[in-house]
Amino acid sequence: MSSISGISNFNTSYYSNISSGKRIASAADGAAELAIIEGQTAQINGYAKANDSMKTGKDVLNIVDSALDSITENLHRMRELAIQASNGILTQNDKQNIQYEIDQIKGSIQGIATNTEFNTKKLLDGSTENFNIPTNANGRSISISTGNSTLDALGLADFDVTGDFDLQAIDDALSLVNKSRGSIGAQSNALDYAISYSSVAIENLTRSKSTLEDLDMPKAISEKKKEEVLQQYQIFMLKNQQNLQMKSVNILLS
Repeated sequence: MSSISGISNFNTSYYSNISSGKRIASAADGAAELAIIEGQTAQINGYAKANDSMKTGKDVLNIVDSALDSITENLHRMRELAIQASNGILTQNDKQNIQYEIDQIKGSIQGIATNTEFNTKKLLDGSTENFNIPTNANGRSISISTGNSTLDALGLADFDVTGDFDLQAIDDALSLVNKSRGSIGAQSNALDYAISYSSVAIENLTRSKSTLEDLDMPKAISEKKKEEVLQQYQIFMLKNQQNLQMKSVNILLS
C-alpha cells in the first residue's frame, strides 16, 4: 500500500507549476535558473524606475522651455518698445510712458524666472545648477541644467529708455535665452534616446526572463495527463499483483 501512496504523490510539483504558470517557481525547480531570473527582475525594475525618472526629467525640461518661450515673447515686445523710444520726436513724458510698459515686461520676465518650479525646486532663478537623472538599472545618471533667466542674468535689470540705452542689451538677452532653449532641446533629445534604450532593454530582459521562468502550459498539461495515465496504470498493476498474491495465499491455506 505504501507503494501506491508513493505513486499518488508522484511529481506533485506539477500542480504548483501549472497553477502559477511558472516553470521555475522555487529554488527546487532550478537554483541556477532562479538566480538568473532574480537578477533579471532586479534589472527590469531598475530600468523601469529609471524610465519614470527620465520622463519626469522631460516634464521639467518641457516646463522650462515653455517658460523661456514666454520670456522670449516679452523680450521681443521690449525690443519693439525700445525702438519706439529711440524716435527723437518723442518727448520725455512719452518715453516715461514707454518705460512704464517696459517695467511691466521686466516684472513679468523676473516673475517667470523666479516662480517657474517643479516639485518646489526653482528652475530658472539660478539657485539649482544641475539635476541628476538616473538612466539605467546600474545607477548611471545624466545631468540636466535649466539655467538662469533672471533680469540680472540677462543683463536687463537696469534697462531704461528714459536715458541713454543700447538696443544691443536686449539682443544679447534674446541670444542668451535662445542658447538656453537650444540646450533644453538637446537635453530633452538625450533623455528621449535614453528612454528609448531603456525601453528596449526592459523588453529584451522581460523576454529573456519569460523564456527561463514561464511554463509552456500546453506542453505541461500534456505531460501531466501522460503522468496521470501512467500513474493509474501503475496503481492498477500493483492492485492486480496484490490480488494475485492474495489468491496464492488462499490456495495455500485451503
